[in-house]
Amino acid sequence: MLTKPLARIVTLACALIASPALWAGPADPELLTQLSASAPRLNPDVLELALSALNCAEGDALPDTRLAVIDYSLPSTEPRMWVFDLSSRSLLFEELVAHGRQSGNTRSTAFSNIPGSHQSSIGLFRTLQTYHGRNGYSLRMQGLEPRFNHRALDRAIVIHGASYVSPEFIRQTGRIGRSHGCPAVSEAAAKPLINSLQDGSYVFSYYPDPDYLAGSQYLNCPQQLAMK
Repeated sequence: MLTKPLARIVTLACALIASPALWAGPADPELLTQLSASAPRLNPDVLELALSALNCAEGDALPDTRLAVIDYSLPSTEPRMWVFDLSSRSLLFEELVAHGRQSGNTRSTAFSNIPGSHQSSIGLFRTLQTYHGRNGYSLRMQGLEPRFNHRALDRAIVIHGASYVSPEFIRQTGRIGRSHGCPAVSEAAAKPLINSLQDGSYVFSYYPDPDYLAGSQYLNCPQQLAMK
C-alpha cells in the first residue's frame, strides 16, 4: 500500500504524464526498466522523475554519464542514495546519505535553498570538481533549479564523507547523523563514490514536495534546457 506522500507523487506524476507538452518523460523506457531492476529498493516512480529531469537537461540522447538519485522521503536509517552508470546501465553504489540537521530528525521533511538554513535542497544538480576541505575529500555541485537549489555553490552543498553516516551510528542513536545541508555519505564510500560522479555527472535529490513538483522546470519541461 502506498504511503500518503508517495500516493501524492504518483498522482502528480500521472498528471504530468497526461500532459506531455509539459513533461519530458524518460528518454528511454528500456533504460528505466534496466536501472529499476538493478536497484529494486529504489522507488521506480522516483527514478523515472530523475531520468525525466536529466532528459530535460540534456535532450533526448542522454549522455554516457553517471546519475545519482537521492530519495529523501525515506528514513536516514535506510540506504537512499543510488549511483548509476548510464553507459553500462548498471548500479554502482547504494548508500546511506545524510540530510541537513534542520531538515528533520530520522526523516527529512523540510528543505531550503537559503544560506545558513542547515537544510537539504532538492532538485537536479550537476557535479563539478573535487577538492580537499574541512570535511576531507569533497565534490562540489551546481544547483540547476532556481528557487530550489541554485544557491548550492554559495551554501557549499557538497558530497563528502562523514563518520556519523554508518550502521554503528544508527545502533547508537536510532538514526545517522545530520549535516549542514550536504548529502554526506560514509567515509568508506566517499572517495570511490565521489570519483565516479565528478566533473559533469548529475545528482537528483527528491522529496514529494508539491511546490517543487509543480514548479521544477526540469519536471515540467517546456523545452530542452541544455546545461553545457
